Amino acid sequence: MKQEDLSSEPVLKVWALDKTEKRTGAPRCQSTLSIHNNRKQFPISAFAALDDLSQLAVGFANGSVTVIRGDLIHDRGAKQRTVFESDEPVTGVEFREGSKITTLYLATTGRILTLVVLGRGQGQPARVLEEAGCGVGCMTVDRKKGDIVVVRDDAIYYYGPNGRGSCYAYEGPKKLVNIYKDYVALVSPPQSTAASRSIPLRRFGGSQADDLFHTTTFTLLDTDLKYVAHTESIITEVKALFVEWGDLFILTLNGKLQRYHEKSLHQKLDILYQRNLYVLAINLADKAGVEPLQKNTIFRKYGDFLYQKGDFDGAMQQYLKAIDNTEPSQVIRKFLDTQRIQNLIDFLEELHEHHKATADHTTLLLNCYAKLKDVNKLENFIKSPGDLKFDLETAISMCRQGGYFEQAAYLATKHGENEVVIDILVEDSKKYPEALEYIWRLEPDVAYNNLMKYARVLLENCPQDTTSFFIEYYTGRFKPKEDPEPPGQQVQQNGAASAVRNLAAFIPLPNRSNPATPSTQPNQGTLEESPLMYTPPEPRTAFSSFVGHSTQFVVFLEACLKEEGLKQEDRVDLYTTLFEMYLHSANEKRGEERELWEAKARNLIEDGGVPIDSSNILLLSHLSNFKDGTILVREKEGLRFDIFRSYTSANDTVGAIKALRKYGQDEPQLYPAALAYFISSPKILEEAGDELDVVLKKINEDGLMAPLQVIQTLSTNAVATMGMVKKYLRDTIEREKKEISNNRRLIESYQSETEAKKKEIEELGSKPAVFQATRCSACGGPMDLPAVHFLCKHSFHQRCLNEVDGNVECPTCAAQNATIRAIKRAQDESADRHDMFLDVLQRSNDKFGTISEFFGRGVMSIPMVD
Repeated sequence: MKQEDLSSEPVLKVWALDKTEKRTGAPRCQSTLSIHNNRKQFPISAFAALDDLSQLAVGFANGSVTVIRGDLIHDRGAKQRTVFESDEPVTGVEFREGSKITTLYLATTGRILTLVVLGRGQGQPARVLEEAGCGVGCMTVDRKKGDIVVVRDDAIYYYGPNGRGSCYAYEGPKKLVNIYKDYVALVSPPQSTAASRSIPLRRFGGSQADDLFHTTTFTLLDTDLKYVAHTESIITEVKALFVEWGDLFILTLNGKLQRYHEKSLHQKLDILYQRNLYVLAINLADKAGVEPLQKNTIFRKYGDFLYQKGDFDGAMQQYLKAIDNTEPSQVIRKFLDTQRIQNLIDFLEELHEHHKATADHTTLLLNCYAKLKDVNKLENFIKSPGDLKFDLETAISMCRQGGYFEQAAYLATKHGENEVVIDILVEDSKKYPEALEYIWRLEPDVAYNNLMKYARVLLENCPQDTTSFFIEYYTGRFKPKEDPEPPGQQVQQNGAASAVRNLAAFIPLPNRSNPATPSTQPNQGTLEESPLMYTPPEPRTAFSSFVGHSTQFVVFLEACLKEEGLKQEDRVDLYTTLFEMYLHSANEKRGEERELWEAKARNLIEDGGVPIDSSNILLLSHLSNFKDGTILVREKEGLRFDIFRSYTSANDTVGAIKALRKYGQDEPQLYPAALAYFISSPKILEEAGDELDVVLKKINEDGLMAPLQVIQTLSTNAVATMGMVKKYLRDTIEREKKEISNNRRLIESYQSETEAKKKEIEELGSKPAVFQATRCSACGGPMDLPAVHFLCKHSFHQRCLNEVDGNVECPTCAAQNATIRAIKRAQDESADRHDMFLDVLQRSNDKFGTISEFFGRGVMSIPMVD
């Protein structure tokens, strides 16, 4: 645009810098246009154009504004129209393009106005935005934000379609303004000061000294971040300020053109680091949209700076922001050295939130909590929602070491570490009922493993409930318990029902009903209706758990035996162990209680259906000194002699006498043993009393011992006297005399019978026999011929006899003859079996009777000697 004098209209020329004239090589002029102005004596004070030069606005000092529309680039004509007139000079014009509306902002010395030049509202008069204007060159447009920027001596103002927007205070006179990227570029005119007019300074060079104190100030401001990016004093007055090719240019009156290029972000940050302007560096990085890792570097540098200043809280806040790419040990070491434990806790907590914590970090954090005794923070840490942010094993271990057992139990329960929970309740908290209640809520397999692990300590501290648990599990009736009371409801209860009340706020117990959905648990506080399917273990696996708890063990054994369908081997184990426990309990009691337990043991082995091995009963009875058990078993086995011997071994004379009277009829050999026992000592003989005579009488009557044997037995010691056996000897002698007399008579009868038989045989061999039988001995019919007569005086019809190979034998005497022949044959066969005879004779008490018996049975034969 050219205006050589005020007498002619200003001329607008459009140049194409990328095109040149062939003759001169100068840039080509695309079009030339004279701008109309009613008052030619007033110069142009403001100018604005769209990027495509489709519209231009020219403001004049007389207060008028002319808008030019057309294709100025191709010189196809343009239209001009005065759109605004005012008594105030126009100091600035700027276009603001929208999607459908193009607005022209006008600035005068006293007002800021807006006028629609294209689109809806076109043709309407200008609307005043603010009753305050600006100077020439103090208005521009921020194309990035779409706002109009106006600078005055007091501040920088932003205007939008609806009026004034944000405002930034910056005092001082302003001559020119422009927008360069994110900066507001300002040129401030020289300020006249008293110093500039002082005589001493003028001595240094006259006008040059004046120029030093009349310098123009150039400033770049970042209104978003509120800082001065650059300031510079320029000796020569600035004529123009414009942006081109991505840089900022200043044209001075002396014809010099200065170019300003923005430093890179890295360079700007380095400058800010050098000046310790870390807050500004952070804001600059945010505005530039740098990557988080690069931004964290700024936070870390800022944290180091604050730490050096002693602002530990501020430093920690910066370290927390840079935690993603900061080596934790560097920060931890700093705050360990300064004993800033609260800051250290903040850092460690943030590490866990970002899942960057190791087991050592968890240990350190929990140690810090313990040192501060901050239970609330500890609970908030372990109850933090979401995924696990720390090493579970380390956290539980540290809580237990610090005495925070409930928190450790909560962690273990929340993450399904049931064995750890029970271990904490038993080993640390010593809350045995709660531990048992917790086990009772687990699934059968898990519950069994934990029950067996802690059975002894649970039986020691809560024997009844633990025994009930054992009974239910081993009888196949185990069912995990549910919540005994609704969450949050305080109910005073006793026993197992309230065992977990103290930990209800910390431990999410298994099978607890969800309070958010109470309708899904209609039978809350009760056992499930049907048991879970599992295979009960063998009863013997529980035996070792009841060591030292005999009463509870008996209850368990009796309950198991009431169940049907037990295996035979399990029944044997249960009954044998129950018998042993009855005897053990009896030994621990005295008086009536002892008799009661012994009666139970006695009833157990008297029952024929109880499958207890006799050897086990004998062994257990012997170890427990339970004589009734030994006696009962030996009675069943028929070992009566052993029963008697057990009494004599114990020197129990009364018991021996009872056994002798009870079993003597069935076991005659007890009497000889009793005789030997009675005379074993004077004391025993005194205790036996008249029983010695009874024994001797029985031995004598039944011939249990030979008199010589009795005498030998009595003579083994000097206990028995002659007077004690006088009656026995008298009776024995009389009996022997009678036997001798009877034997002599028997001998005489045998001799006479023998003589008669010999005589009969002689007569049969030398004299004829007369047969006078008139009837057959077989059929009883009258005798007729042919007939057969035998020397035994029996006669038969020939037809009544059964002849075999011509050998005929009297049928009537055949049986007796066969017996005699068998005896004779046996005598022949056993003629050399002296060992059998000697063995029987050795074991027999009546040697003479044995010899007679052997000869009578024909077992022994005596060769005839002529």
